[in-house]
Amino acid sequence: MSASQNPDAPTLLVKIFGKDQPGLTAGLFETLAAYSVDVIDLEQVVTRGRMVLCALVTQPPAGAEGDLRATVHHWAETRRVQAEIISGTGDNRPRGLGRSHVTVLGHPLTAKSTAAITARISESGANIDRIFRLAKYPVTAVEFAVSGTDTASLRSTLAPEAAALGVDVAVVSAGLHRRAQRLVVMDVDSTLIQDEVIELFAAHAGCEDKVAEVTAAAMRGELDFAESLHARVALLAGLDASVVDEVRSAVRLTPGARTLIRTLKLLGYQVGVVSGGFTQVTDALQERLGLDFAQANTLEIVDGKLTGRVTGEIVDRAGKARLLRRFAEQAGVPLSQTVAIGDGANDLDMLNAAGLGVAFNAKPVVREAAHTAVNVPFLDTVLYLLGVTREEVEAADAHAD
Repeated sequence: MSASQNPDAPTLLVKIFGKDQPGLTAGLFETLAAYSVDVIDLEQVVTRGRMVLCALVTQPPAGAEGDLRATVHHWAETRRVQAEIISGTGDNRPRGLGRSHVTVLGHPLTAKSTAAITARISESGANIDRIFRLAKYPVTAVEFAVSGTDTASLRSTLAPEAAALGVDVAVVSAGLHRRAQRLVVMDVDSTLIQDEVIELFAAHAGCEDKVAEVTAAAMRGELDFAESLHARVALLAGLDASVVDEVRSAVRLTPGARTLIRTLKLLGYQVGVVSGGFTQVTDALQERLGLDFAQANTLEIVDGKLTGRVTGEIVDRAGKARLLRRFAEQAGVPLSQTVAIGDGANDLDMLNAAGLGVAFNAKPVVREAAHTAVNVPFLDTVLYLLGVTREEVEAADAHAD
């Protein structure tokens, strides 16, 4: 067994900290190379131009440690940084069983909320092994690598704390599956787009207020969705089919929607939508955004007029979950590798069936039941829950251009 593998072998932790500057890492290891040490661990962090570099190395040959210490300190002085060398044995202690990624989104992320979330992690018996900032805008997103407790328990512990603090916290299992190909399926109305499509149609029929009232009750889970759908669509009877083009033109994408889809596609993900709205709109969105899957209800049109009925399979709460499974099968992606995004009660079965269910600016009943919630108005923040950094998003945007 080599010294670098022996848990009882003497080791040195070399810490360098100060103003970041080119060549520091190379200079440190050029200095250490003269003492024939092996590198066991290495980590560097730069925050606001200040650098902390930690190198865990094997102890140098007998009698050389004092000279190594003096040489490293002298080198540090010439670079106007500080050095600290700590003797010890072995490597880091093994990470505990049960590993998770905890992503915290804040707009802003306050010290108070950070203190509360990290305290709950500690109280659960888990340990924070590493912290990494994913994004600084449009929200601050920070990821904690956590070990020592199972993901489900940690999620249950942090969810009420996050809700009380008004921050978004997502807890997902660590492992290779996080880098595997995934399928992302999202709701359309008030998720992918800012509008409720049926209300856009209702505005042309002069019954917008009545339809909006029924829609809101259905999204809160107070009405059966299929029943409310038929009641609302009946109010559209007699509308000229030409309003379809007007409604399509009026649809407004949610901020970040294009970025989310473009980045996912460049990463090799497949993306789909399921909607309690209508194929007359979702088909156009599929073509416009390059979606892999799309399914919705279909308004019946006869002799150029809306009949006030829908045709084909009804996409309701159970239907959305069924379609998620169908899309996953067609995509060759296990259900555990799917991500579902939605805002209403009719999305709950889909959110719970997915490997990760994200409640996006959702009704309270949905936020409480989903795996995690995002309460900022930017759909692309979902990328941070998948471990994608803002820099990677910007690189994807540049590649697309």
